[in-house]
Amino acid sequence: MCKVLEVSRSGYYKWLKRKPSKREEENETLKFKVAQIYWQSRGTYGSPRIYKQLKKEGIICNKKRVERLMKVLGLKAIQKRKFKSYNKF
Repeated sequence: MCKVLEVSRSGYYKWLKRKPSKREEENETLKFKVAQIYWQSRGTYGSPRIYKQLKKEGIICNKKRVERLMKVLGLKAIQKRKFKSYNKF
């Protein structure tokens, strides 16, 4: 496999044992928080509202980062439909 990937054997095994970076760890905690806010809103909050909620709670991040994490998690805001009355006479 190392020949196909054109990497050294020692480099491959070093990569396997490497700890996750600080950014990856932050993303994992942020994913949890984003999902928590999303489900508390019953799926109605999109990335702008989730970003504002995170900002209120003192968590510093970018709106695009929230969008990306929501896409990774497969979360989309559910839009409520406007009530229409059908009057049949």
